[in-house]
Amino acid sequence: MSHRHLTDRLLRRAAVAAVGLTLLATGVSTAPAAAAAPAGKATTTGSFVDSTPAPAGFASWAELFTVQQRMNVAAERIERAARRGPDSGFAGVVADPTTRQLQVYWKGTAPAGLMAAARGVVPTRVLPAAYSQRELAVAAARLRAAAGDEITTVGPRADGAGLLVGTQHGLLGAASLAGVPVTVQTGVAAAPATRWDDTAPWWGGGAWRNATTGGGCSTGFGAFQGGVARMLSAAHCGALNNVATDPTGQTIGIVGTRNTGTDTMLLSGSSGGRVFNNTTDAAGAVTSEFSNQVIGALASQVGNFVCTTGAYSGTRCSIQVKARNLCINMRNFGTVCGQVQAESTTRTNAVGQGDSGGAVEIVNGANTAQVYATGTNSAIDDTNTTTACTGYVPTGRVCAWRMYYEDIFSGLSGVGASGVVLG
Repeated sequence: MSHRHLTDRLLRRAAVAAVGLTLLATGVSTAPAAAAAPAGKATTTGSFVDSTPAPAGFASWAELFTVQQRMNVAAERIERAARRGPDSGFAGVVADPTTRQLQVYWKGTAPAGLMAAARGVVPTRVLPAAYSQRELAVAAARLRAAAGDEITTVGPRADGAGLLVGTQHGLLGAASLAGVPVTVQTGVAAAPATRWDDTAPWWGGGAWRNATTGGGCSTGFGAFQGGVARMLSAAHCGALNNVATDPTGQTIGIVGTRNTGTDTMLLSGSSGGRVFNNTTDAAGAVTSEFSNQVIGALASQVGNFVCTTGAYSGTRCSIQVKARNLCINMRNFGTVCGQVQAESTTRTNAVGQGDSGGAVEIVNGANTAQVYATGTNSAIDDTNTTTACTGYVPTGRVCAWRMYYEDIFSGLSGVGASGVVLG
């Protein structure tokens, strides 16, 4: 399956014929006046105010994020213990806060002590699974080897029932090739997916330019490599030693480390432990910009609600995780693993071109001015889920309500980083 790079050059074309999981780089050479941040740092700390009402049963998004955080703590304990077991039947976890109950899927009998520890944190229910996560990982590799570019995404279902497979036109005999049941999403294609006048130490969610190619992307979370603070972004945004600048021409650094298998890179510029965010009105226009303290890193679980922050779309919330541990085949880039699939619950823009490398965050329910790092923007499904863009909207820019991002821990490991920079 092919993929579309969202480079600046694509935005200069009148039409784009290819479809697929689209890379999120883009290419506007100057900062737009309408979307530009005030010169220098956004020193004001703001709380997240989502224009979408909190789901039924929650008085606020802060309450939902607090419940979600407890569920994720329990899920992390379970996953950590499951990895230690040589013959683990662990299949997956669904941590949807709207259910107020952690659902753990296990093939066979789950260890009693493990479940007791989880229930001490949040109500937990153990459900039977047909396959373990390890069995499904083997099946996914088998299907990728057999089907090749006929599939765009593949990974285990959190309930252990089989594989989640994305294709452009369908795939006959997918279950036979995989050896396990498959749930097929058709018409799926992944395309690689101020802010505008930042200064060192650089923050996440800002705009940067590739001085070699002219392409435009977003900065992710600060990350430590060898004890030095660097800046995460997406590998499809540039090659090793390409020079990165902000839109005003100030040099950030070079692409010093790059891993195409996780679609992550490290820019050599120094980074800080904050990210740019903003509020929006009902039409998606930026109404105010602020920044938030990064207080740690968390893996996002299926069912979680996350927010994205990219230089072009701005901050987008009401986005729910649908699958994780996916391998996706991005057009004109190749296979990337460690990916998370998420969708806007309102079917509005989740991310779009120019947001590549931007931060995916989980809001701290106890203090909505703080965030956890959970991923790095990679791609959008630009076949069936395109929608109106938010933020900066030049002619030809493409956005979507289904997105893919690299899990923060997989991404950090891919570039040899030891952890995120805290604010």
